[in-house]
This record gives sequence, structure tokens and C-alpha cells, in this order.
Amino acid sequence: MDRNTVIGFVLLGLLLFAYLYLSTKNSHQLEAQRRLIEDSISKVKARQAAEAKLRDTARTTTTLDTNGINNVINGTEQSLTVENELLKIVFSNKGGQPASVELKNFKSYDSTPVKLVAPGTDNRLSYSINTGAGGVLQIADLYFHGGQLVKNADGSQTVSYTLPTPGGQSIIHQFTVRPNDYRIDWNVTANGVDKLFTQNTFNLAWHAYVGRTQRHASVERRLISFCYYEDETFDFISQKSERTFEKPVKWLSVTQQFFNTSLIAGQGNSFTGGNVHLVRDNNDTSNTLARAEVNMQTKFAAAASSSLPFQLYYGPNDFKILESQATGMTKIIDLGRGVYSFVRPINVYIIMPVFNFFKAHIASFGIAILLLTLFIRLITSPLVYSSYLSGAKMKALRPEIEAMKKRVGNDQQQVGMEQMKLFREAGVNPLGGCIPALLQIPIFFALYSFFNSNIGLRGESFLWSPDLSTYDSVLHFGFSIPGYGDHVSLFALLAVVTSFLISLYGMSMTPDQSNPAMKYMPYIMPVMLLLFFNNLASALTWYYTVSNVITLILQFVIQNYIIDHDKILAKLQENRSKPKTKSKWQERLEQMQEAQKQAQKTRK
Repeated sequence: MDRNTVIGFVLLGLLLFAYLYLSTKNSHQLEAQRRLIEDSISKVKARQAAEAKLRDTARTTTTLDTNGINNVINGTEQSLTVENELLKIVFSNKGGQPASVELKNFKSYDSTPVKLVAPGTDNRLSYSINTGAGGVLQIADLYFHGGQLVKNADGSQTVSYTLPTPGGQSIIHQFTVRPNDYRIDWNVTANGVDKLFTQNTFNLAWHAYVGRTQRHASVERRLISFCYYEDETFDFISQKSERTFEKPVKWLSVTQQFFNTSLIAGQGNSFTGGNVHLVRDNNDTSNTLARAEVNMQTKFAAAASSSLPFQLYYGPNDFKILESQATGMTKIIDLGRGVYSFVRPINVYIIMPVFNFFKAHIASFGIAILLLTLFIRLITSPLVYSSYLSGAKMKALRPEIEAMKKRVGNDQQQVGMEQMKLFREAGVNPLGGCIPALLQIPIFFALYSFFNSNIGLRGESFLWSPDLSTYDSVLHFGFSIPGYGDHVSLFALLAVVTSFLISLYGMSMTPDQSNPAMKYMPYIMPVMLLLFFNNLASALTWYYTVSNVITLILQFVIQNYIIDHDKILAKLQENRSKPKTKSKWQERLEQMQEAQKQAQKTRK
């Protein structure tokens, strides 16, 4: 084929790729919109059916108690606002529960206070009760009486709601808001348990709405998960959308990047079973991130009057705060989960304490990250030095390797055998330079989790980045490039350029340049890094920029002022004069290479 034909095929391939990408994306969007419309229609129908049932129940029970059940169904909604230093909570007598929860110390993407429960978002708690007429009603649709606020001697505030029923039973919701606390105590007291609840079973339905709080909804949507503590073990769902609980559950949490809403079973209580269904809204233009439908069961004590204690947490994913809420709740913060759980100890016991120490003495988060980088490079410096020493030894052997290749010719198998023999005689480990690269893998995953979940970085500016918890953007395209994004991150560019310089230096220290893939690797890797780094948190790309600059400085200093190349060459010659003993691994390797060589000769 001539050049024009090749170019034509390449262009056709690119057009086909673009068509498949766009058609797949559009089909996914249409499917997501279809599911969202179907969910909305089903919810409307369910609500209409419930309201019709309520009206029927009211008509059938009015003759029993004109001012009883009819009043709680057709009541008037009334609000009561309670505040402490951290929360502003608006309680409603409809359902006897919080209708709005606002975090006073955190701002959303639109500069308004973060609301974890917002009016009109169908964020509610409910459970069913039996009526005297044989019907079933949902608490969230009923109007409680009362709503009295009592200020206690310890500074806490208590709100109480009462729901009377025709048979003389009653339900009491009591909420206690303590000073400087994100957690609210919620006690459900039932008078006439055996009549209100079938077999004393409490079926709690939690409809949780997750709204946007960050500048970049796509990043926040990706980091949503549902966490729980089942059978004394923490777990979560992120990619999967459903989970059934068959063992005792202590708490459940709808978790965003930096905030969470959690339902905790109180002292001596736990949920005996249930299920959850998590649905993400994948529409990039929507401020709705996800919805969770949670259904849990527990039981009242076998008594005429009994209470169930719960706690509601509305607050930040702050390690110190969550540590005092319930067992295992610190794992809500993604410092390493699933296949990456091996990096969590690195974060919890090394990176987080060191970073918090620097931050306690320095106002700038950017400078604290710089000092954290210096600390990490300091503790890994012995391995880095051994890597550079190994590279210097490899460089000293380069003339002999080149001469050996000319002698052997194009027989790559023989080249490998001769090269391994030369390394063994000189006492050089060809894998010695790989240690820092391997060491970077757990450190990278640890820092990736740490910077993505550290709420202290949220809204903190440094240099040209207005928010270290997300990517910086010095140029916005107005359109999205597949695999890259719709912006240019300057920190990402700096990290990629410095990585490119490190790659070039590493190639100059590598004796084997015959492999075409290795020759082009310094040019291929920066492109791959640019695609990956462009959407990372600027705290992480700033760390990598600083780390790469330190690497370049260390390379120059160690190679020019610390390592004596003449001594290395003399040491290599001395090693070659010593008698050598082969390890079993070397013997097996040589036997395998010799067998391959003989097989190749036989085929020829």
C-alpha cells in the first residue's frame, strides 16, 4: 500500500472510533434519562396511590374518631428551627423529622451553605404503622402534634413530636441536638407496640437524596458510595447498586467526597436485616448526584410501651470527628479501600499524622504538601541512592556491552545470556534501578486516596489553584476532549514535563538502547501521564511536581558530587577477578536459555 492509502485507513479508523465513542455515550445518556423518567413516574404513581389510600383510610375512620386519624392525615405543616455551632436544622411536624439540615461552616459550589437535607428533594425517614381500621399508614405522610423545644441544663436542645391514633396509642419522636456536635439523637417511642407494629417489627424506610456540593460534579459523582457496618465489619458499595443485609447492621451511610449522612442504631440496638438500592444520576448537567432507597428492620421490646434509639449524623468526612461517632466510621473516608486497602495503613499511620503536624505549624496547605514531599523523599533516600549507584554501574559497563553486541550480532537470546554473565561477573544487579519505581506505586495510591478525601484541602487555594482538592484549570476549552477533559491543568503539565526530563536522564543511564519500544518510552509515557494527571486533584499534581524536581536535583548531585565513577569501575574490575558461585536461580535461568537456544537451532 502507498502512503495515501495508509493515511486513508488511519483517518477511517479515527472516524470509526469517534463514531463509536459518541454513539455509545449518547446511548448511555438516553438510557440514564429513560431510567430517571421511569423512576420519577413510578414515584409519582406510588405517591398518588398512597395519598388515595390515606383519603380512603380517613373516610373509613372518621366515624371512629373525627378529630383523631383524620387530623393527622389532613394536617397543616409547621416548622421549627434549631441551631448549634455547627448545624442549622429545620424540623417539620410532617413526619416529625428534619426537613432541612445545613452545615454552617461549609460552603457549597454556589457559595451557599452545604445542605445535606434540602426541602423538596424527597429526603425523608418513614415507617409503617397499623391503624384501628385495619389499614397501614406511612409516618412520613402524617402530621404530628407538638414540636415543643426544650433547652436543657447541659446546653443541649430537645424537640418532641407526638402522633395520637384512634385506638389510644401514640408515637413520640424526640430529637436531641447537643452543642458542637454533628450528631442528633433520635428516639422513637411507641405506646401500644403490639397494636401499631405487626409482631413488634419496625420497618424503617430511608429515602436519601445526594445533591451537588463541589465545583466539579463529575468528580464528586464518581466518588459517591454507600458504606455500612455489618456483623462488626466495614464494607461499602460503589460500582454495584444493590446490597441485601442478612446479619446485624450497626450503621449505614450515604457518602459523598467530603460529607456524609449516616443512620446509626443507638446503644444496645442494631438493624437485624434489610436492603439498599443506590442509583447514580449520570446526567452531567444535573445537580442530583444519586439517590439511595434503604429499607431496614429491627424490633421493639415486647412491652406495651417501648423505645428504639437512633442517631443521625450530618457532617464532614473528618477523621477525628468520625472517630467519636461509631465503631468503624473512620473507614467512610477513602484512605484505601478494596484492592487498594493495602495503602490505608500508610495513610493512617504515616502520611496523615505527618501532614497534620506540618499543617498545625504552617498556614499554607501548599507549603505543607511541599514539606510532606521532602519528608517522603528523605525516608526513601537510602533506596534512591542504591538505585543511582546501580545506574552508575550499568553506565560503566556500557562500553563492554556495546562491544559484546557487535561480537554476538543479532542473536538476541545470546545477547541476553552474555549480558547476564557480564552483570554476574561484575556484581551488578540489573534490577537495582527499579526499586524507586516500585516504591512509588504504593506511595502514589496512598497519596491519591489521601488528597482526594482530605476535607482540609477543600476550598484551600495555592498559587494559581483556587481549590487544592480538585484539578486546577488555567485554560477552559468549552468542549471536552475524550480521555483528556475540557481544561488544561498547569500543575499536571509541570508534573509531566519534569517526569519527561527524568525519563530522558534514565534512558541516558541505560546501556541497552536496541529495543525500539524503550527508545520511544520517554516520549510515550509523558503523553499517558498527561491524560491521567489532567483531572487529578491539584494537591497530588503539585506533590508530583515537587517530587520530580527533587529527583532531578538528586540525580545531578549524586552523579556529579557523591558517586566516584573511577572507584566504581575499579570495584567492578575487582569483582570480576573474584571467583563466582552461581545461585540456583541463575543456574536454572542459564539452563532455560541454553534449552531455548538449542530448540531454535533445531527448528532452523
